[in-house]
Amino acid sequence: MERGNHTVTQFMLLGFTTDPVMQLILFVVFLGVYSVTLLGNTTLILLICTDSRLHTPMYFFIGNLSFLDLWYSSVYTPKILMTCISEDKSISFAGCLAQFFFSAGLAYTECYLLATMAYDRYVAISNPLLYAQDMSRSLCICLVIFSYTGGFLNAIILTSNTFTLDFCGDNIIDDFFCDVPPLVKLACDVKESYQAVLYFLLASNVITPTVLILASYIFIIAAILRIRSTQGRLKAFSTCSSHLISVTLYYGSILYIYSRPSSSYSLERDKMVSTFYTVLFPMLNPMIYSLRNKDVKESLRKLFKLFQFRV
Repeated sequence: MERGNHTVTQFMLLGFTTDPVMQLILFVVFLGVYSVTLLGNTTLILLICTDSRLHTPMYFFIGNLSFLDLWYSSVYTPKILMTCISEDKSISFAGCLAQFFFSAGLAYTECYLLATMAYDRYVAISNPLLYAQDMSRSLCICLVIFSYTGGFLNAIILTSNTFTLDFCGDNIIDDFFCDVPPLVKLACDVKESYQAVLYFLLASNVITPTVLILASYIFIIAAILRIRSTQGRLKAFSTCSSHLISVTLYYGSILYIYSRPSSSYSLERDKMVSTFYTVLFPMLNPMIYSLRNKDVKESLRKLFKLFQFRV
């Protein structure tokens, strides 16, 4: 494929540092984070699948979020680990395109899924007696399918527009994965039409879900205020606290990176923020949704007791 005046067949990922000692330290750190991510999300999915008390719409969405985080983390971390310990820092053009496509698709899907979870919390708090009926299994499945469909359709738009840019100069990506900011830096000329595509995708995949989440929480607050007892209000709010933390961390980092003009990209600063939502956030989600949830903690205790009994 022609890019500018030469053919791009691969890119070079600079990663975080060229210091061999630091690379080894980072390898150990990322390996530990990835191991905790796999263990935490797999355990949470296992608990939701096996414990009948967790067979509710809320946990159905949490289970899907954990599955997304498993997949999302696996798009980046294995390549990061290889880059830390290998002298070969290259990634093929096709490999970069695939990583870019799946990372965008999963990121957009997670935006939609978090908005769906906000709506689920609104239904649960505003009308708890009809919650199971209103959030039927078929509706929950449709909402998850819509999240994936919307996410990956928009990923096709972003990927096709990004990888038809004219790349010139060197093929060095000053990052640990193929993302919009470093690829835009390699482009000979970024047309206004491409910037318009970025803003369209930002509006449809980040801003719109954000507005839906804010609207859901406005209605949630109104419903909570109608609850007479203080204990009832605290209990209702506690069911939303984990989701609020998750949304704030995820959307905050996404908006920081992708809501700015391409001319203001700072690769070193963006690299740190990207590390949070691509590697650390998938590890934190199981902790956010389990440590603050007595049903999950009780289910986890039962699993430990069962394991100890069998051992």
